Amino acid sequence: MSALLIVGAGGFARETAQAVHDAGDLKLLGHLDDNAALHGTEVDGVPVLGGCDLVHDRPEARVVICVGNPGDYAARARLVRRLGLPAERYATVVHPTAAVSRTSSVGPGSVLLAHCALTAAVRVGAHVAVMPHVVLTHDDVVEDCATLASGARLGGGARLERGAYVGSGALVREGTTVGAWSLVGMGSTVLGDVPPGEVWAGSPARRLRAAAAPALDELTRTTGGPVA
Repeated sequence: MSALLIVGAGGFARETAQAVHDAGDLKLLGHLDDNAALHGTEVDGVPVLGGCDLVHDRPEARVVICVGNPGDYAARARLVRRLGLPAERYATVVHPTAAVSRTSSVGPGSVLLAHCALTAAVRVGAHVAVMPHVVLTHDDVVEDCATLASGARLGGGARLERGAYVGSGALVREGTTVGAWSLVGMGSTVLGDVPPGEVWAGSPARRLRAAAAPALDELTRTTGGPVA
């Protein structure tokens, strides 16, 4: 049984720890977090062993990075870059109640929580967070570092570009694209393409504003130039 370190000790990391316990195929060593106040404590009975860079002191352990929230959903990508681990160091955590079809694929470092479904030929990239009760239907593509909050639903052939965040209960119409590092608000209904680096919300969803600075910084890294 492979050992596992979870980078992060917040809500998503705690949920992932429970999924690891339920799946029973990885031995959870503990959490790593840069908040020094947590070092030497326990979170839900799991020890916080030290800072994130301790992954380099335990080369035998697999890793998942479980950080980020709607205020800074680029945090996971920054940590992936900072730690610089090879893809083979990353585990993929799938809750035993998740339904993943044989024609679907899930990349390294991604987490699929309880009762999510990948129906047919779904492609999920690396370091993707898929929260409970998310439904990804035929031919959906979810690129690296994207986040799908609880209960989000994507119609067939939809695409989430790198780092996109889809809020709880949001619906994305079939064949549409949510652009890189954009955020779709909770409960929204996306009927057309969302450009990169924007925040959209409502039913139907409309542009509210540009994304926050951390997301725009990641978008600039991707595009190689300033964001308009």
